[in-house]
Amino acid sequence: MTDKDKITEDEKTPAAETEIDAGGDAPAEDMGDALEPTEGEPIGSEPIEGAPAESETFQAEAPVEPSLEDRLAETNDQLLRALAELENTRRRADRDRAEALKYGAASFARDMLGVADNLQRALSAVADIESETLPDGAKSLLEGIAATERDLLASLGRHKVTPVTPMGEKFDPNVHEAMFEAPGTGQPAGTIIEVVETGYVMDERLLRPAKVGIAKDG
Repeated sequence: MTDKDKITEDEKTPAAETEIDAGGDAPAEDMGDALEPTEGEPIGSEPIEGAPAESETFQAEAPVEPSLEDRLAETNDQLLRALAELENTRRRADRDRAEALKYGAASFARDMLGVADNLQRALSAVADIESETLPDGAKSLLEGIAATERDLLASLGRHKVTPVTPMGEKFDPNVHEAMFEAPGTGQPAGTIIEVVETGYVMDERLLRPAKVGIAKDG
């Protein structure tokens, strides 16, 4: 090897070492500078995963206990309501008892009206027959029927059951039932001209309307 070749080999060696150093790791002091925090950035400022946000945190308020005055007022209100309900119940019971005493016999009285009707029909059937022409047995029978009718009506009257006889009165649909209308009667329209079946009331309560015939026109 000539001296010229040796010089050339020595010049190449430092260049190769420089390339190796450039491709290797950076010096320790340079890595330390990279890990240092930036000025103005606090350490640990990033939020921790899973921790609740500040806006979601709250503190439960303790329940407010009612004062003694409030509890007394509520108890007094409940007592007044209970007393009012008790008074209403007592009044309803008194009213039902009074109606039961007043109209308790209404169903029985209504059933007895049919008996009174039959007695009246029996007497009406022989009303045009002179009693002198009847045999003694028939006279006694008619007298017994008439006495039975009087006693029955008297018994009904003691229970405030009275007949409705509206002959000649103005027709009232509340207590009368129209069976027919007759024209040319000479009576004002709506006037009752005939009572087909007697009606009855019990202490102002209608038991049965009177069945009547009325005038159609004057």
